[in-house]
Amino acid sequence: MDINQILSAFLVLFAVIDVLGAIPLIIAIKEKTPIRPGIATLVTALIMISFLFLGESMLKFVGVDIGSFAVAGSILMAFIAFEMLLGVQIFKDDDADTATASVVPLAFPLLAGAGTLTTILSIRAEYETLNIIVAIILNMIVIYIVLKSVDRIKKILGPAGAKILNKIFGIIILAIAVKLFSANIKVLLMG
Repeated sequence: MDINQILSAFLVLFAVIDVLGAIPLIIAIKEKTPIRPGIATLVTALIMISFLFLGESMLKFVGVDIGSFAVAGSILMAFIAFEMLLGVQIFKDDDADTATASVVPLAFPLLAGAGTLTTILSIRAEYETLNIIVAIILNMIVIYIVLKSVDRIKKILGPAGAKILNKIFGIIILAIAVKLFSANIKVLLMG
């Protein structure tokens, strides 16, 4: 194990996952249905570690490339952003349970989305696999702490602060979705 590689991979993944920036979205999801931090963290870790080993071959097997993956994730992110901005409910699932919400949209595509999975494939060429796994596990610890603390964070913000932050991050998430969509749709249409 190389501490420098672990730290570098941790920081790269931390920036891409952006769990702190996702707090308003996590709050919005949690207002609709309870989430299970343990399940969300475990599923996120399983997706990321599986993708580390099987990502490219898995996508090739089903005939999907990273670009298509990113476009699909960006569309879902855009719908979530519209919910946050407009105060409407697009996803209506009266039978949604906590396990379902903890997996979709929380674990995937919010935490282990196309950007994160693409990053994992990219850093695989630079860092040893064991160091990447340790970096993923360290990020999962941070994610678990944030998910467990969402109610306290919401109380600190207060109702008005949560709504303002929700609108601001709705715009940011929509902008990220548009960027992801436009960057990848060009590749799909041309290639």
